[in-house]
Amino acid sequence: MDKSNYTDKELLAMLRNPEQRNYAFNLLVRQYQERLYWHIRKIVISHDDADDLVQNTFLKALENFDTFREEAQLYTWLYRIATNEALTLLRKRRNRFFIPMVDVENQLSKTLESDEYFDGNEMQRKLQRAILKLPEKQRIVFNMRYFDEMKYEEISSILGTSVGALKASYHHAAEKIEKYLKND
Repeated sequence: MDKSNYTDKELLAMLRNPEQRNYAFNLLVRQYQERLYWHIRKIVISHDDADDLVQNTFLKALENFDTFREEAQLYTWLYRIATNEALTLLRKRRNRFFIPMVDVENQLSKTLESDEYFDGNEMQRKLQRAILKLPEKQRIVFNMRYFDEMKYEEISSILGTSVGALKASYHHAAEKIEKYLKND
C-alpha cells in the first residue's frame, strides 16, 4: 500500500489500527506538512517558528486524535490546530513583553525583510507588508482565501466564524491592502 495521497477515510482507518498508527502518522505528516507550514508561515512569518509550530501541530493532532469527530475533513481539523498554535505563539509574545499588536506586526515585518528564505520580488514584499498591517483575523482570513484558495465554508469550520463574517473580513482586508499598495 504505497501511494502518494490517501483519503481521510484510509488515513483514519490506519491511524486507528495500533499496528499501522506510526506508519499512518508519517503518511499524515508527509501529506499535510507543506500546506500547514505555509499556512503557519504566513501568520508568524519566521521560518524557525513555522517549523516548530508544524511539529507542535502534528504532536497535538496525535495526542488528540481520539477526540477527532469525523464531522470535518482531516486537513480542516489540522488547519484549526495549526491556526490556534500560531495565534497562541503571537499572543504569548505580545503578552510576555506587554507590547501592543502594532509592535508585534512591526516585528513580523522586520522578520520578513531579513528573511533569507523569502525570495519574492519587491511587489511581493509590498503585498506581504500590506497583509501584516491587517488586524490578525483579517490577515488570517485573507491568507486562507487568497493564497490557500480555501472556500469560505472551510475557513468557517477552521476558525469557527460565520461565512458572512468571513466574507466581510476578506472584503475589508482586500480594500485595506489595495489602499496600502496604492499609497506605498
